[in-house]
Amino acid sequence: MTVQSQTFTTQRDRIMSDGGFIAALDQSGGSTPKALALYGIDESAYSSDSEMFALMQQMRERIILSRDFTSEKILGAILFERTMRETIKGAPVAKVLWDDKGIVPFLKIDKGLEETANGVQLLKPIDGLSDTLEAAKGFGIFGTKERSVVHEANAEGIEAVVAQQFKLAADVCNAGLIPIIEPEVNINSETKAEAETLLAEALLRHLDQLDEGQEVMLKLTIPEEVDVYCACANHPKVLRVVALSGGYSTEVACTRLTKIPQMIASFSRALTQGLDASQSDAEFDAKLGANIDKIYRASL
Repeated sequence: MTVQSQTFTTQRDRIMSDGGFIAALDQSGGSTPKALALYGIDESAYSSDSEMFALMQQMRERIILSRDFTSEKILGAILFERTMRETIKGAPVAKVLWDDKGIVPFLKIDKGLEETANGVQLLKPIDGLSDTLEAAKGFGIFGTKERSVVHEANAEGIEAVVAQQFKLAADVCNAGLIPIIEPEVNINSETKAEAETLLAEALLRHLDQLDEGQEVMLKLTIPEEVDVYCACANHPKVLRVVALSGGYSTEVACTRLTKIPQMIASFSRALTQGLDASQSDAEFDAKLGANIDKIYRASL
């Protein structure tokens, strides 16, 4: 057994069995301005994409190096591709996460969404996927994440989303990584519960069709019916089911999640809620620590 495969096995066992949640630190180019604004940095503070991403990297670094961002409560962290190629104190970010913190690194690989059709938004084509996956393995990434969106209970659209997600997941599995399949259901959908029922059915059909040796994770919106994804969580091809906050506040997301024992959190906005660039390190750590503790308890 190689060193890499020993690491992979250790990380897989941790993701499957340990307590905690997955931190989503994968804001992309489109969502970065909003994330920075919530952090107290408006668009007047930067004049180019490179300056914007540098400020975002400073925020992520501050989070990762915080005293409360530890493996005790955090299982994994999802990175934006640009972040994967950045360093913290001279070391690649994924290496810092795993070697220094014991936190399993994942990579967001999707390149945005198509326009809405049949009540859903499919993934845009992912150019250079094989090269990205190969680079991810070189950086020590364990798995990937790919997000599409369901806006309404349209059976044809939901099947298209799930079929596309599983086709991409097969490529990720074949590259030796674990895919997080993320068909987000819009929390403001008027047919959210019905869409979730259709989604659960489609997910189960495609899970049953996975090849021998292929495993996936699922990242799903916190559902209206607490047991709708129970069969998915118990499927032998599923390592873990994680929940996205989808725009819910930290308080609401955690309250809803506590009712669903089959899911743990994978929050982004709820994780960083209340953080501000002007805060002292003590203030920043206290607020982040409170968010982490709240999300961790909701994930137990």
